[in-house]
Amino acid sequence: MTTSAAGQPLIPQPPATVTALRQAVAQISPAALPAFTRELDQAADQSRQGSDLAPLQRFIAQWAVYVHIRRQPHLAEELRRLEDTAATADADQARRAAAGIGRILDAAHTALAGSSRPAPAGQIVDASMTKR
Repeated sequence: MTTSAAGQPLIPQPPATVTALRQAVAQISPAALPAFTRELDQAADQSRQGSDLAPLQRFIAQWAVYVHIRRQPHLAEELRRLEDTAATADADQARRAAAGIGRILDAAHTALAGSSRPAPAGQIVDASMTKR
């Protein structure tokens, strides 16, 4: 991950579109690109099969939260630490870590809901998805 100046986000929060999120993931967490692509393919298939944009909307919301957290190194590190604790600690510590993870995710969802509106349906399915 690229470093940032004194607690500043690595990049601005991108718009909630597949193309913008893919570019952000490539920049701040390139190792996550295969998962991004795999999950995008699954969401697109589910959307096509059900003639419903909900799977794509969930995909975009999930990856917008991922980018929101990963673009802030201190927050990404705190989440990683809590995830490690939840996976390896005793039950009481794991519950506390899970609560911390929940607070980070809730704060990210709140920040994204307050900073932008969801992309219109026509922008969710951008040019990157029509090349299949």
